[in-house]
Amino acid sequence: MAVGMSSPRPAHTTAAPPAEEERDGSAAGPDGLGQDAPGIDPDDLPDGLVVADESGRVVCFNAAASRITATPRTDALGRPLDVALPLEDLKGKRWWELTDPYGGLATRKAQPERNLLLPGGREVLVSARYVREHPLGPVRRVVVSLRGTEARRRTERSHAELIATVAHELRSPLTSVKGFTATLLAKWERFTDDQKRLMLETVDADARRVTRLIAELLDISRIDSGRLELRRQPVDVSAAVARHIQALITGGQAPDRFRVRARGPLPALWADPDKVDQVLGNLLENAVRHGEGTVTIEIAPAPAPGADDETGTAVTVSDEGPGIPEESMSRVFTRFWRGSKRGGTGLGLYIVKGIVEAHGGTITVDRGPGGGAEFRFILPVSTPAYLA
Repeated sequence: MAVGMSSPRPAHTTAAPPAEEERDGSAAGPDGLGQDAPGIDPDDLPDGLVVADESGRVVCFNAAASRITATPRTDALGRPLDVALPLEDLKGKRWWELTDPYGGLATRKAQPERNLLLPGGREVLVSARYVREHPLGPVRRVVVSLRGTEARRRTERSHAELIATVAHELRSPLTSVKGFTATLLAKWERFTDDQKRLMLETVDADARRVTRLIAELLDISRIDSGRLELRRQPVDVSAAVARHIQALITGGQAPDRFRVRARGPLPALWADPDKVDQVLGNLLENAVRHGEGTVTIEIAPAPAPGADDETGTAVTVSDEGPGIPEESMSRVFTRFWRGSKRGGTGLGLYIVKGIVEAHGGTITVDRGPGGGAEFRFILPVSTPAYLA
């Protein structure tokens, strides 16, 4: 054995290389690897798999391990584990010397996943399991799992982008709030009532914007963690659409810009009314802000996703604007997608998709009859919350 990999029996240090059927990783033994377990091939595993026998020599080194470590299988099989897989922690200490799987505590069963370094500084996620024939017995096999860090890095970059985006969007309204409140406190007597009202209305609008951003951030956290709670109640989608259109008209949009087509009768829909409002509000605001011409809303019964014998409610929102480029349609529901026009956080459609899917529904984007964007989501009938 190499230095740092002590063995419970000295004979292990001079053990001959394993037989050929073990060297190619096809013989398995109690771990269920190789030909002894039909249908299981280490090379089929997506993660790297390295197995060392009771003498500490590598008997399995699958294709993923070879790819992750850039070490040919033939260079690893039959060699001591710490030589075939030289790992260091982030402080530069040799990992096998620190963990000592064969000579360490007899109660130790595994090593949790951690970030380690291969020669050349390449990062890899490593976890290990110590296989013993009976508790406190000698280690008969060390099973090591290897994973690349690319997926974790993408997640970390996504989180960093989210934090940077939200911080940037928060800075503007908070700067406005601070400036107006400081001015009012310092020079209250110098302003007329109309001026005070205007500044306070601006503060109120910016405060609502901050509240909305925080709500979006919380929604994303719940969607990503699978903790988005739904409080299902009877939902009248047609009435909800009418409310949103009226709010947009009150905000200055022309009444003839909206066309509603309802085909019924619609099935009784049990959904979270607040979440449905959030979906409708986002799609209609996007159609008004980024689209042109008439915004058409169609409401109709439709087959529920994945259920041939159940109906659902389909809502289609389309406009007559330039639409979404074909090459961008696959990215519409991803984080930070803003299309050709800037503005907003680019999180709205990501949240919409998460809400629809939490209801068991689907949402798609396509080109509408008028050339603009067409969003269509389907919600299944589902069941009341107290019966779920």
